[in-house]
Order: sequence, then structure tokens, then C-alpha cells
Amino acid sequence: MSTTAMPTNTKWWNGGRSPFNISYGKVMMWYFLMSDAFTFGAFLISYGTLRFSQNHWVDPNHVFNSFPFAGHSNLPLAFVSLMTFILIFSSVTMVLAVHEGHNMNKKGVEKYMILTIIGGLAFLSCQAWEWTHLLTGEHAVWVNGHVEYWNTTVSHNPFGPEITINGQEYATPGPISFGSYFFEITGFHGFHVFSGVIINIIMLIKTRMGHFEQRGHYEMIEKAGLYWHFVDLVWVFVFLCFYLI
Repeated sequence: MSTTAMPTNTKWWNGGRSPFNISYGKVMMWYFLMSDAFTFGAFLISYGTLRFSQNHWVDPNHVFNSFPFAGHSNLPLAFVSLMTFILIFSSVTMVLAVHEGHNMNKKGVEKYMILTIIGGLAFLSCQAWEWTHLLTGEHAVWVNGHVEYWNTTVSHNPFGPEITINGQEYATPGPISFGSYFFEITGFHGFHVFSGVIINIIMLIKTRMGHFEQRGHYEMIEKAGLYWHFVDLVWVFVFLCFYLI
């Protein structure tokens, strides 16, 4: 009985460029993003489990209704909508930077990377204002059955069951666990945005120094873009969980 040996030069793909033709760097970036997605997923699932096990929860329309320099104007979710727009716009500029990299247009990559960095810094600035306002600014406090705005010195968490104003405790709408999860998860996401800004600055410097022109490709810009788009996508879920539900 004879057997036919398999040719050593057998081609398993004849439909053009192989779908498995991907660089090691991109594969590792996808692995990292998957592991990071599991981390964010665990945080949000934990938050959701607690959220739907409670009968009383924070109303985001009352908590997130402030806007810089707007005084006591009741603008529910207006500021966080601005933050979301800034982050999504920065994702668009990153797409354009990657596109210019595919076309080997150094000037175009520089321009859109600068815009992406500005968008990231703007988002971080907005988040810093939001945190500062929630911790030290004016808050809605239930006093004798109605809402009053007080300039507070918070002894615990501003979302806790009670808030201390001049040594006197007042009830606030929502459990303390909301604030704990809010600062933890938005802070973790903010750290990712900050890391992405640093990475983008490094990519901009390398672009200006002509490193990618010497290599003949801008794949590093594309990998940085993958990370930046992931950060934007995670914000969509954070926005949904904390600001809308």
C-alpha cells in the first residue's frame, strides 16, 4: 500500500492576502485590549449587580446637572454629553491620523495626532472639574422635604446616605456605594485616557523625528489608535451605567 507525501510548499490560502497576515505587535495589542476589557467588564458587572439589587438609587438627573460657570442652572447630563462629544471627536481624528499614515503623509499624521492629544487633554480637564465639583462644590440636599443647594464640606462621600454641613447631617438621595463605584471606575478610565495621551505624544514625537518614514510604514500609529478607540468604547459603557441608568 503506497502513500503520497504532502508537498512541503502547500498553500492553505489562495484568495489574495491572507487574513492571518497580521504583525506580532497588533496581535499583542489585541490580547492586551481583551484582558483590559475583562477588567472593565468585571467592574461594571459588579456595579450592575449592586445597582439592581437596591430599591433606592441615585437619580443622575439630579447629581449630574451642573455646568461650569452656569450657577444653579439645572442642566441634566449636559456637561457629560460635552465630555462624550469631545472623546468621540478625538476618536475621529485618530481615525484620520491612521488614514494619513496609510498614505505615508507625515504632515497629515502630525496634524491629526495633535488634535487627538488636545481632545484627550480636554476630556481629562472636564473630568477633573467634575470630580472637584462633586467633592467640594454645591450639592442638592434634601431639607424639610425640598431640595436646597449648599456649598458643602463633605465628611464622607457626596453620594452617601448623609452629608455633613457645618457639623449637621442631612439626607442625600442615594447609597454611598454609588459614589465609591463612580470614582473608582471613572478614575480607572481616566487613567487609561491619560495613558493614551502619553502614548499619542510619544507617537507624535516619533512621527516628527521621521522614525516611521524610515521604517516605511506607520503601523505604530495604528496600534496606538486601537488603544484609543478601546478607551472611547469603554466610555460608552461607563456613560450608560452611571449617567443614564
